[in-house]
Amino acid sequence: MALTALDPYRPDQAFPPLTKALDEPNGLLAIGGCLSPVRLLNAYRRGIFPWYNPGEPILWWSPDPRLVMFPEQVKLSRSLQKTLRRSLFTITYDSAFNQVIECCAASRAGSNGTWITEEIKQAYRALHVLGLAHSAEAWAEGELVGGLYGIAIGQVFFGESMFHKKTDASKVAFVTLAEQLRNWHYQLIDCQVQTQHLLSLGAQEISRRDFVGRLHRYCLLKPAADAWQNR
Repeated sequence: MALTALDPYRPDQAFPPLTKALDEPNGLLAIGGCLSPVRLLNAYRRGIFPWYNPGEPILWWSPDPRLVMFPEQVKLSRSLQKTLRRSLFTITYDSAFNQVIECCAASRAGSNGTWITEEIKQAYRALHVLGLAHSAEAWAEGELVGGLYGIAIGQVFFGESMFHKKTDASKVAFVTLAEQLRNWHYQLIDCQVQTQHLLSLGAQEISRRDFVGRLHRYCLLKPAADAWQNR
């Protein structure tokens, strides 16, 4: 099946139906286009996200099943509970977005490269300026040692990437953010695809149909009025 090629000069162009996504590789839906805020928001609202390697055209994905987390269902291992009780990390929000995205890119650069290219960085920084992309940071003795970033639409947080420089730093940032999201009335955290790291924290797989149905409801709802303010 041929992939739909998106026009880079038409950011409001509709994506193909999700039923057109490939089974192998799982969820590959379209190719090309651009990373403008309009296209990215259209993608996330429909359960689609970009992921591609340097030198490749933009690839758009909507895998089935989808890994998600419900903020009220976070699981804490005994060791993580112990770490939380020791208060080793100070967690902040949106205080170092640019640093977080740079660290997320660098954490993979020493292995098989990074998918967080300069183009990706610029696109999500633009969304951050618009108040749509956010970060959570873990600090130890004034140093940024872990964190994550993602997109917030309505009552859904779409996680994109995380990093850590100290053991459990990203886990503490994630579970602390999940608790804060619950307090802000968020209904769902999108984790995209299965990883043991996220499964250990309580993430679970649901069908793409279920996921998209939830997006149709939750993306239209407003979070708490103070969400992401003065944190």
